[in-house]
Amino acid sequence: MPSSTPTFRELIAGCTHSAVHLEMRDVYSVDNERQQFEAWRQGFRHNPADRSSWWRPWLDLIQDTVARGVTVRRARIVSEPVSEYIRFEYSGTFTNIAAGEQVRWLPRRRASDIALPGNDFWLFDSRIIRWNHFTGDGGSAGQELSDDPAAANLCAVAFEEVWARAVPHEQYEIH
Repeated sequence: MPSSTPTFRELIAGCTHSAVHLEMRDVYSVDNERQQFEAWRQGFRHNPADRSSWWRPWLDLIQDTVARGVTVRRARIVSEPVSEYIRFEYSGTFTNIAAGEQVRWLPRRRASDIALPGNDFWLFDSRIIRWNHFTGDGGSAGQELSDDPAAANLCAVAFEEVWARAVPHEQYEIH
């Protein structure tokens, strides 16, 4: 890896064909989502017809990436019945899809025989991994980059197995 750690924006800007993200936790408690999650808990829901109210820089980044010909896919392995946090994620996933990201959901019971990495990750062009580390209660414990070929292969194979079994967002019903 380079001596300076590239930002997520730099990593995705350097992608030429694919960026995949595997999420495996039922609860995330990251600082940049606390306000939105609390508002959702109090009844707030984005209005899909009012794009200007929910469009944000993250979605610009994804839309620009997809426009360059990069496929962006996210798979979420979830326990059922889903947690309150997963319900929150599910309710806002239409925004990811509007930006061009593909999203699928895999019930955890259907993932039992898949060899999965120990952490959530982004995999860029099947070769650079950004591990996302979390504390026990879902807080961010930082990121780590790797270009280890064996780890990248594990992530690529695991992601494709999850993707093949997962249900597209438009067809997934939360339980």
